[in-house]
Amino acid sequence: MIREKFIELTLGSHIVVHGYDDQNKEVVENVTVDTFSKKIININRIKSVSEKYILTDYSDGRWIYWEYKEDYKFIKTELIG
Repeated sequence: MIREKFIELTLGSHIVVHGYDDQNKEVVENVTVDTFSKKIININRIKSVSEKYILTDYSDGRWIYWEYKEDYKFIKTELIG
């Protein structure tokens, strides 16, 4: 049995990428929240991590750029050691 791996992160405001318009521009939705909240994410959904955002896939081919509260080095260590 293959066991899924997860990471707990404290996430805040985010940008949802819904796809592209007929001029090949990203269709985005900016979501601003007042507080960060803890979420558990399957690491297979994580596409990349920068010092400001963690990019995850979402339903129906969408992607989400999440702001996170943790330190970049913490996330790097949790994901790759």
